[in-house]
Amino acid sequence: MDRPELSFVATVPRGLADLTAGELRALGALEVRERGASVGFRGSLETGYRACLESRTASRILLQIAAFEARDADGLLAAVRALDWRLHLAPGATLSCEFTGQHPAIDNTHFGALKLKDGICDQLRAARSMRPDVALQRPDVPVVAHAQGTHVTLYLDMAGEGLHRRGYRLQAGEAPLRENVAAGMLLRARWPQLAVEGGYFLDPMCGSGTLVIEAALIASDSAPGLLRDYWGFAGWAGHDAELWQSLRTAAHARVQPVAEQPRIFGSDADARVLRAAEANAQRAGVSERIHFGQSEVVDVRPPAGASRGLVATNPPYGERLGDEAVARAAHEQLGTTLREHFSGWEAAVLTGAADGARAIGLRTYRTHELWNGALACRLLRVDLANAGRRAPPGEGLRPSDPALAQTPGAQMFANRLRKNDRLLRKQAQREDVSCYRLYDADMPEYSFAIDRYQLADGDEQHLYVQEYAAPASIEAAAASRRRAEALAALPEASGVPVERVHLRTRQRQSGTNQYERVGEHARFHTVMESGLRFRVNFTDYLDTGLFLDHRVTRQRLRLAARDARFLNLFCYTASATVYAGAGGAARTTSVDLSNTYLDWAAQNLQLNGLDPDRHQLVRADCREWLREAAGRRDRYELIFLDPPTFSNSKRMAGVLDVQRDHAALIDDSLRLLAPGGLLVFSTNAQQFRIDPALAQRCVVQDISAATIPFDFKRNARIHRCFEIRAG
Repeated sequence: MDRPELSFVATVPRGLADLTAGELRALGALEVRERGASVGFRGSLETGYRACLESRTASRILLQIAAFEARDADGLLAAVRALDWRLHLAPGATLSCEFTGQHPAIDNTHFGALKLKDGICDQLRAARSMRPDVALQRPDVPVVAHAQGTHVTLYLDMAGEGLHRRGYRLQAGEAPLRENVAAGMLLRARWPQLAVEGGYFLDPMCGSGTLVIEAALIASDSAPGLLRDYWGFAGWAGHDAELWQSLRTAAHARVQPVAEQPRIFGSDADARVLRAAEANAQRAGVSERIHFGQSEVVDVRPPAGASRGLVATNPPYGERLGDEAVARAAHEQLGTTLREHFSGWEAAVLTGAADGARAIGLRTYRTHELWNGALACRLLRVDLANAGRRAPPGEGLRPSDPALAQTPGAQMFANRLRKNDRLLRKQAQREDVSCYRLYDADMPEYSFAIDRYQLADGDEQHLYVQEYAAPASIEAAAASRRRAEALAALPEASGVPVERVHLRTRQRQSGTNQYERVGEHARFHTVMESGLRFRVNFTDYLDTGLFLDHRVTRQRLRLAARDARFLNLFCYTASATVYAGAGGAARTTSVDLSNTYLDWAAQNLQLNGLDPDRHQLVRADCREWLREAAGRRDRYELIFLDPPTFSNSKRMAGVLDVQRDHAALIDDSLRLLAPGGLLVFSTNAQQFRIDPALAQRCVVQDISAATIPFDFKRNARIHRCFEIRAG
């Protein structure tokens, strides 16, 4: 019998969503969609069960129960009451309720959870004349409400508690590494392939044994959920116990037999944590696969006869143990041991120490951002056959003199960058933002704008560095020295390797040079913003194709676009059109003079599944097109007008100066505005002043402050933005 297709969400540690998505596809999931710290997917109940049992990286698996609009707490209560909860709670089943997300009228999650509980209990009391008991620990049916604005989705938490709780770790040291983060670290470091090829594994600072145990579970093909004794679906009325047991039986049968000699090793200087590690391994059923030994990290050596393998470890960092000096010494000792004794091996080091990579002193060929709970870490991957050589510079910065990174100026710049990153990363995580401005000439003597981009399919990150040309008053030698110091310090301070740091010099451009090609590499990458995909290019153009300071403006257009005819003038790569299309625009028209950017725009539309028949791209001089469109009586409910500051392109009739010409452009655009429609005008001209005469013939509202994203607050005049309606 065919089983119905269901909707699920897997929550995941930040930095591992692509790995979780790959796991889910391998388990038969359909329509897999990465969403920052979660992965949406569809499939049968069997797919959901398998995800719970076999995903090594997911934190929770949530099964969608219902979705609805709720303007306030009373609306939430009414919508929950309207559902038949007998389908989910059998008589006598206990209940827990959780409320997450951001709701405009419910800003207290405890209050939201209370309303959810009241709605469920009210419905069941009316249907059965009895209400369920609430259980704070291990309830039969854990229900989660997640709000995105006024849209609320209800889920059954199939895991019931974090999937990182495998069931084997009853003892742990300080600041333990979560099991699913450890597994993600090993998957990133290619341990499954190395294990199949007969490679060895060693953690020289194994603590309570999480990494070695997860390595043993992977090597033996043991499903990580086999040891758990509690599941959130076990008391659910829709639970298929027979199906679940068949999946567990199949997973047990798949476990590989124990090899004659262990290939997985763990050591630590602390005998107490080693005893905990051995007990944890015993409970995990992998003790016969692991050899533990007590040793200082400086004395650790490869097992006899082991010429290749993986060293993976999570060394102590100051925040965890309260001793930064100890943490730095541990990193330095680890680096020395790896360099001198593990040639031919690979290494993966997860560090939360700000200067961890520098203390280890080895060249990383890949760096991944990874979160262990609320703590941001970096996973450093090193090929120890090439430990003494820098990674090839590629299209990023050329390697600099390492001594420059140690100068007082470079250290001051690096400290500011780390401080910014620490603060902005938290805000970016809260708002699910993966591309943001990290630094914007915060220190005038180091005059750069630095943007961090995380690619959509994975956790690879790039820095786009724009150097503002020094004024004539600054001596060329001084400007050059400061530039060299900043660029030498940048890769280590940011955690982005040198080959993925891309440098441009910004100065006043003539004509359309701000948009023209400056390279011929045609290397495009895909990034995510608000659940949408965009192509960016770090090497061939002065701008990447996605203006990060317009992020909030695009979100506002998305909200205003439902059922509207949308016009995007000077559309560039049509990112605003993608937002409007995703917001439910009836149709869109995007106008630009550049074939290059219209081709790019077409690719952005295609990336997001937007029908080209409903989203028209037009190559034309926008000023001429506006006059012709007025004659055709074209009308639009929503118009976005974002002209360049200055252009004298040979393809354009005359010269465009936004300060001089904006009033005429706005007037021409208003002629195409449908009754009750909205025109959004934006400009990046630094000294822009809107023509006061416009207020006499239309309604103008300055919304600039409301459209500046959190990462651009240091430069509140990065752009100006206005909402304009016919008078």
